[in-house]
Amino acid sequence: MSPSPAALPSALAFVVNPGSGQLQGQQRLQAIAERMAGDGRPFQLWPLGGAVPVEAAVDQAVDWAMARGGAVVAAGGDGTLNAVAQRAVATGCPMGVLPQGTFNYFARAQGIPLDPPAALDHLLAARPRPVQVGEVNGHVFLVNGSLGLYPQLLQDREAFKRQYGRNRFNALLAAVGTIMKDHRDWLLDLDLGERRLSLRTATLFVGNNPLQLQQVGLPEAEVVPHGALAAVVVRPMGRLAMMGLALRGALGNLGDDDRVLNFAFRELVVVRARRAGWRRARPVRVAVDGELLRLPSPLTFRVGPRPLHLLLADAGADGVAQP
Repeated sequence: MSPSPAALPSALAFVVNPGSGQLQGQQRLQAIAERMAGDGRPFQLWPLGGAVPVEAAVDQAVDWAMARGGAVVAAGGDGTLNAVAQRAVATGCPMGVLPQGTFNYFARAQGIPLDPPAALDHLLAARPRPVQVGEVNGHVFLVNGSLGLYPQLLQDREAFKRQYGRNRFNALLAAVGTIMKDHRDWLLDLDLGERRLSLRTATLFVGNNPLQLQQVGLPEAEVVPHGALAAVVVRPMGRLAMMGLALRGALGNLGDDDRVLNFAFRELVVVRARRAGWRRARPVRVAVDGELLRLPSPLTFRVGPRPLHLLLADAGADGVAQP
């Protein structure tokens, strides 16, 4: 069974990535266990990174929570949140978030504290609220999905951070390195239903996070995530021009550049043109909340038909979460 939308979850199942953020391993698990012991509700911890695959651990946590009228909680970065959200949206299980990533766009857009103790206090006073998600070929994304240069940037960034550490400065250095490499443009057919486009681009980015879109200066931030997603298509350009475009984005002026096509939509079908000699369309590498997938063409991006029931607390007059 699952709780009514207004009820506090009666039990909490924590899916914890011990490798994300500043606290490490047993310290993170112990902090959650100590705080939950004082709360009095049943809870259980599922640490990731052991012998149990991530998908199996998430399934176990969701099943445990659903059987007790509770909620599953993702404690980690974007990849952990996405893995839990896939199952939470599919089952209708409420989901909480303890953000422990590098950028934490999803948590920040929802007003969830980034400080671990404050995030736990917020969680324990929270009730389920429906929150929009995006989908690409049935895969849920909370923040964004993309193809082309952006997935390559994410792959390079992960390799760079494994070697030099996880922080925003290293993420920026990795992005610069990716942009300065040679990259191949893509020929895409975009079908919006009432409108069709054929264009060449370095990358297609689809956003579901108003904070991320607002930071780079895109007007679609006002309609996302209120029933729409935002598409950003970058026209072909050289490496130095791409670097200048990235700088405009960092300064919040991306929407003013005529080399960028951006628009809001509810459903977008994307077909990558076949190359000479290909007998059939090859799978496309797609980044979904920072995780790399290979999906068959065509790609269908859309507003998810089912929301995520996210645990969010009310804020009192002093800004403190109230039960």
